[in-house]
Amino acid sequence: MATSFTDHVSSYYAATALPQPVRPVLRGSAQADVCIIGAGYTGLSAALELAESGYRVVVLEAARVGWGASGRNGGQIVHSYSRDLDVIEARYGAEVAAPLAAMAFEGAAIIRERVRRYGIDCQLRDGGAFAAITARQFRHLAAQKALWERHGHPGLQLLEGAASRAIVASRRYVGTLVDPTGGHFHPLRLAQGEARAFEALGGRIHEQSAARRIERGDQVVVHTEQGQVRARFAIVACNAYIGDLEPRLSARSMPCGTQIVATEPLGEQATELIPSGYCVEDCNFLLDYFRLSADKRLLYGGGVIYGARDPLHIEALVRPKMLKTFPQLAGVRIDYAWTGNFQLTLSRLPDVGRLAPNIYYSHGCSGHGITFTHLIGRVLGQAIDGQASRFDAFARLPHYPFPGGRLLRVPITAVAAWYYQMRDSLGL
Repeated sequence: MATSFTDHVSSYYAATALPQPVRPVLRGSAQADVCIIGAGYTGLSAALELAESGYRVVVLEAARVGWGASGRNGGQIVHSYSRDLDVIEARYGAEVAAPLAAMAFEGAAIIRERVRRYGIDCQLRDGGAFAAITARQFRHLAAQKALWERHGHPGLQLLEGAASRAIVASRRYVGTLVDPTGGHFHPLRLAQGEARAFEALGGRIHEQSAARRIERGDQVVVHTEQGQVRARFAIVACNAYIGDLEPRLSARSMPCGTQIVATEPLGEQATELIPSGYCVEDCNFLLDYFRLSADKRLLYGGGVIYGARDPLHIEALVRPKMLKTFPQLAGVRIDYAWTGNFQLTLSRLPDVGRLAPNIYYSHGCSGHGITFTHLIGRVLGQAIDGQASRFDAFARLPHYPFPGGRLLRVPITAVAAWYYQMRDSLGL
């Protein structure tokens, strides 16, 4: 069948994606060991883990493979969680934090393992950096270095002055923390490559097949508009696009949007901006993140829209941020601008658990999902295979509804974010 990206959101990633078949809509009844709802990173990672172990897996996708955040994100490999290991230990105690810390650096290794094993052409490049705008943020990076080293992650470098500008040549930053095991890649190509690898193992993906209802029982039945899948187990992996499929989960999370632009190709100027070729994110509460693409565009993202409405003028939101970092790009053309949604929890930690003994879920990565989704996909597969200790380490984290419910969660969260944004701007 002919390749089509007409239902992917227009973006640099969609314009440079891998060739893919249009996968069939589910019609009629299908049988599987496991039915997975969502063909993003969580669903695809779990599908690969289970297929490698010999399970019959059917994946249902409401649109196309990688249509959501998995195909629109910043493409940056960043370890740990949206709240780091010291925060987890302070909130929940060492007993809860220890197994999470043991898994905090595994997601990146899973990505690299699968790219290598399946020959996925996703333009993977090693190296990442955290950039400090103020002296206070630089002290925070020093503490982060010590924290990660204490948890068995060596090789980090804390740089200032000329050494830091050899990583990212912006006068905005007073220093950087360099992580050679960070990195960046083409996110939609990674999702597409994982989907093809899963299918090569005998897995089935049905696109344009949104789950409408999950029927509980000894066998789970997942209903779509035109069919149903009967399975021993199900995994709900919808994240920001869960809608009303499981209201209990929707009440404990909120979709949020982040914006990205891609410049015209910059040629040699690209290397002048980021001599290392590493991906970069700053240390602000509402952080900026950026990197170079394979064809030497600057991909620059930042900001959060609570409630996930699509802003009308993405370039107008992101360009001022980009020019604070690289004022020499004042005249550069923006070729692509798009929004991607992620799911936020009140704790900013992922919400993982069971809806029934044989129905698992994971969502709410809170903007830190690339490595976590790959980790939790493996952990979900292990849990279904009878090894649930690592799954239970995440499932014991408590989660609560946002204050004010659906009506007030957006303005309340926006006010809290404004407070932290003001602290950033004042250097506090």
